[in-house]
Amino acid sequence: MTCSLPSRRFLSALALLPAATLGACGGQALSSQSATPPPALSAPAPVEKAAAPVAPTVPVQQALYSPAASGAPGTLTSLAPLVDSVKGAVVNVEVTARPRRVSGMRGLPPGIAERFGMPPGMGGFEGQSPARQGAGSGFIVDPAGTVLTNNHVVQDADVVRVKLDDGRAFDAEVLGRDPLTDVALLKMKGAPGNLPSVPLGDSDALRVGDAVMAIGNPFGLASSVSAGILSARARDIHAGPYDEFLQTDAAINPGNSGGPLFNMKGEVVGMNTAIIGGATGIGFAVPSNLIRNLLSQLQETGVVRRGWLGLSVQDLTPEIARALGVQAAKGAVVAGLSPNGPAARGGLREEDIITSVEGKAVDSAGTLTRTVALLKPDSKVKVEVLRGGKPQALDVTLGTRPAMEGEEEVAPRNAPATSSRRIGVQLSATQDGVQVMGVEPGSPAERAGLVPGMVLVQMGNQKISSPEDVSRALNAAKPGDALLLRVRAPNSDTTLLRAVEVPER
Repeated sequence: MTCSLPSRRFLSALALLPAATLGACGGQALSSQSATPPPALSAPAPVEKAAAPVAPTVPVQQALYSPAASGAPGTLTSLAPLVDSVKGAVVNVEVTARPRRVSGMRGLPPGIAERFGMPPGMGGFEGQSPARQGAGSGFIVDPAGTVLTNNHVVQDADVVRVKLDDGRAFDAEVLGRDPLTDVALLKMKGAPGNLPSVPLGDSDALRVGDAVMAIGNPFGLASSVSAGILSARARDIHAGPYDEFLQTDAAINPGNSGGPLFNMKGEVVGMNTAIIGGATGIGFAVPSNLIRNLLSQLQETGVVRRGWLGLSVQDLTPEIARALGVQAAKGAVVAGLSPNGPAARGGLREEDIITSVEGKAVDSAGTLTRTVALLKPDSKVKVEVLRGGKPQALDVTLGTRPAMEGEEEVAPRNAPATSSRRIGVQLSATQDGVQVMGVEPGSPAERAGLVPGMVLVQMGNQKISSPEDVSRALNAAKPGDALLLRVRAPNSDTTLLRAVEVPER
């Protein structure tokens, strides 16, 4: 719930920290190093075209930054008019999360497990995480009370409350989340329809050196303003496959997560998301154009679905180009294909060099990943390649990008619960089998003694090799029956028996 980038790869020799604050139930703020890490971060969404920012926005006063406005060329004028025109739309986002059941790794020394009430020989630990409170920032993009913030600010939150600059506060529901880009959409409950709001600007129009301004809730200090310049564009900080961050030297600290980065017209050009630990003047923001591409899906379904080619690629280097006998200097080389995946069905081959998709030039593997992710699943796209040094054009029908191992899979809003969700368990297909990733407190799964890390082997007479097998086994059983489970203990070959009550459909 804070801004340290979720189970992500860290920058070499640098620790990336979140820009939100987190505390225990007492409400005290903790340093970002001790904050619970957010989910895996990543990229744009599959939409046909850029969506307008949620709803009509209230016009923002044109408080332009003009170095010469005060008369002397090069003199910095006050940013007060700009701050006054936008600060009412910047909000504090406060979240609370109830205790959740946790389990540790196996292999504790003899006697330790028994001390914690575990069966002899289990060598593990179970308990509850403490209740948590967190704080971040956000901004209103619709006068009716729609708010944008970071996913890691509201992830796992049971209660979300939005506080306005004028002192008003409203409970809020999470309309949608995208862990891969760290973007979330909230809706304030019972809010009037005339709230101050700010528009999304064009992040592609920004130039390095342009003036920018950040407003947020650093360390709980509401409506704090900082200013600086755009330091760099399209930064890959190894947070995920869709990294394209704006870098700024405007002061961003824990608690700024989800807050807006403004241009001098009062338009939001980025969402402040991450900082580099131990450094000052280095902060990162999700570009507004990327956010805009997610909005229609987050509003409609609450989740983001992305186009998918089903291949692995790497950058074309001079050495690889020479080995392949081509003159191209840029592109993405196909290193592998998913069997019967969209790319394979469309005729792509290993060692093809992809140079463009739908007319957009591809100069690296990262560019290809981001470009395809912005396209709609099931759409037919034109892929241009170099094969044996000769250009070719292929028509490929995109698939839907599946969740990768370790990624959080967000369920569509108002979607009927799957059988596994009805018993309160989150499952993921891993190399070891169908593994329990999470257990809902008070659920049939928790009462059955299931804990994260366990691998399901059998349910009743059904052998389990996929999450779909779990649904079939539960649907075949009668509601109210006790269904016998065979599970493997975490990090162990030990088989255990458990029994889960079959819920109503």
